[in-house]
Amino acid sequence: MKIFSKSPFLIAEIGVNYYDIAKKENISNMDAAKLMIKEAKNAGADAVKFQSYKADTIASKNSPAYWDREEEPTSSQYELFKKFDSFGKEEYYELSSYCKNIGIMFLSTPFDFDSIDYLNEIMDFYKISSSDLTNIPFIKAIAKKQKPIILSTGASSLEEIKIAIEAIEEEGNEKIGLMHCVLAYPTRYEDANLLMIKNLKKLFPNYDIGYSDHTKPDDEMLVLTTAYLYGANIIEKHYTLDKTLKGNDHYHAMDPEDIKRFKLNISFIDKINGQYKKEPLECEKEARKQARRSIIALRDIAIGETITEDMLTFKRPGTGISPSEIDKIIGKPVKIAIKEDELLSFDMID
Repeated sequence: MKIFSKSPFLIAEIGVNYYDIAKKENISNMDAAKLMIKEAKNAGADAVKFQSYKADTIASKNSPAYWDREEEPTSSQYELFKKFDSFGKEEYYELSSYCKNIGIMFLSTPFDFDSIDYLNEIMDFYKISSSDLTNIPFIKAIAKKQKPIILSTGASSLEEIKIAIEAIEEEGNEKIGLMHCVLAYPTRYEDANLLMIKNLKKLFPNYDIGYSDHTKPDDEMLVLTTAYLYGANIIEKHYTLDKTLKGNDHYHAMDPEDIKRFKLNISFIDKINGQYKKEPLECEKEARKQARRSIIALRDIAIGETITEDMLTFKRPGTGISPSEIDKIIGKPVKIAIKEDELLSFDMID
């Protein structure tokens, strides 16, 4: 069952980037989060998304880093998560209320069972991380809430995706969206594999198909735009106010100007898409008359002469008899003298 009528639905993933924005702007973490929400709303995003976790419930102390250490030097997952896990239920409720007040959807990806429960009160749907695609007990707990679920499919096989879908549907929940995703930070352009969007659409035609992007944003936002053109009606990308900041998710995030560029691309695509049914357009009306050809006399034709093909040629404008109707006048006598280069009309023919 599909979830979204709007296409594309753009999710700006703040994640925990507000910590670094707070330091840069010398403001509180909450004020930084709200600032990022406001700027995302002003730029045209449909939703903002955070990440709800505690380091002690998401990673062991021995979990190694798997990201670009030149961009984010932290050596273990636990160490990284511990730096960014101060927000909990109270803070996310405050952010949800702020989002509602300014007119943008609030989301946060749950990473533990506690966050599943408290987020249920403040979210319209759940987003499950690629990292939890094989965490079937966790997926089932979310599915039991009977809210739409968007599932990222990074680093997963088709069989693993099917098992996750079955787990959701076994709980009586068929409101599912699947996100093509590459679980590499950052994703090289040659690893984006956007054609997988088309593959997912073919394999799962009854579900929304989207794209969660980890490439560094290109100047024209062509990666996200191409994903949309390939059929992704949900677009998610990490989001920051300063792409030059070191650490975590800033280096592969979009900023408000990137959001605006993407939205302009979509508006332009919508403009040039036009209607589906092929038929002459109003703007073609004059060209239809003037740029097409008519049957023209190649020489003078006297009254009473029988028209033969060698008497005729075809020239613009198209306001006379169409060449497609030549069989209607060949072999017919002329009742009015016709001059060379004159357009023929049916009232000239007997």
